[in-house]
Amino acid sequence: MKWAHSAKWPSVLRRGRACSRGGRAPRLLGICPRFAALGKALYSLCHNACRTALRIVPTAVPLPELLRTASPGRRQAVAGALAIVLSGAWCRPARAGEAAAIAAAADLKFALAEIAPRFQADTGHALKLTFGSSGNFTQQIAQGAPFELFLSADEQYVFQLADAGRVRDRGTLYAVGRVALFAPHRSPLQVDARLEGLRRALDAGEIRRFAIANPEHAPYGRAARAALRHAGLWSRIEPLLVLGENASQALQFAASGSSQGGIVPLSLSKAPPVAALGRFATIPADWHAGEPLRQRMVLTRHAGAAARAFYDYLQGPAARAILARYGFALPGEPSQ
Repeated sequence: MKWAHSAKWPSVLRRGRACSRGGRAPRLLGICPRFAALGKALYSLCHNACRTALRIVPTAVPLPELLRTASPGRRQAVAGALAIVLSGAWCRPARAGEAAAIAAAADLKFALAEIAPRFQADTGHALKLTFGSSGNFTQQIAQGAPFELFLSADEQYVFQLADAGRVRDRGTLYAVGRVALFAPHRSPLQVDARLEGLRRALDAGEIRRFAIANPEHAPYGRAARAALRHAGLWSRIEPLLVLGENASQALQFAASGSSQGGIVPLSLSKAPPVAALGRFATIPADWHAGEPLRQRMVLTRHAGAAARAFYDYLQGPAARAILARYGFALPGEPSQ
C-alpha cells in the first residue's frame, strides 16, 4: 500500500479547518483548533505507520501525554483517528500489477507495518496489504478473490481452502497468537490476567459495554469467548457485548472509551499507539486452549514471485523477531 499523502493536511490541522479534499481524517481532526496538537501527533504517527507499499521507515512515534489524560471530547477524536489507522483508510492500494495482493488477519496490522517495508528494501518487491477477519477472507478466496497470499489467524480456514482446492497446499504455521484484557484510561475496569478485575466490575455494575471480535468469523472473538467461559463470566457479559467485525474493530471499541474494555489481540495491544490509550494484561493461553490461535499462511493459485518471496521472508529471522516483539509465539521456539 502507498501512503495517500496530502501536503494540505498539516496546514489544515494547524488552522483547525475541515478540508474538502483531504478525506475523513482532516475533517475529523480539523474540527476545532484545540485538537491541533493531537491532530499533528496523529498525523505524524499515521504517516510513519501507513506508508506501507512499501515506503515505511519503521519507527515508533510516541504519543503526547495529552492522550493519557484526554477529556471525553478529545477521546472521541482519538477514537475516530484510531479507527482510521486500524481500518487502513489512510492508505491506498498500489496500481494493478504493481504489488502482490496479501490478505492478512487484522491482528497483524502493526507487525506487518514493520515487516513489509523491510521486505521491500531487501527484495525490491511491493505488496498490497488488506486486513480483515480470517473467516471473511476465507469466503472471498473460496469465491475467487485474487489474493496471492493468505495469512490466517486460524489454521482451520487454511485447511478448508486446501480441501476445496483453492490454495496450493496446506501452508505453514507462522505464529501462535494470544489475547489480552484491555481497558481504556479512566475506565473503572482494573485489568489483570485472571479477569478478577472484570468480575469485580461486573459485580459493581460498572460494565455497560464490553468488546470482542465477532466469534462467528473472527478467531480472536472465539478465543475471547473461550477465555470468558473459562473464567465463568460468559453468561454475565454476553448481554453487554459489542461485537467488532474483526479484531481491529473490537480494539477500536475497547480502546476508544465507547466501552469499558474488551478482550483483544495481544499483538494490537502492544503497539505503541494503542498501549498509550489504556492498560492491558495477557490472558493465559490455556484459558482458550480449545481456540489456540494457531496462525497459518498459504499461497493461493494466483501467487506470483513477490507473494512467494514474502511467504519465505515471513519465516526468516527479521520477520520472526518483529512478530515475537508483538507477542506472538513462534514455531520452533518455546512458548512464553
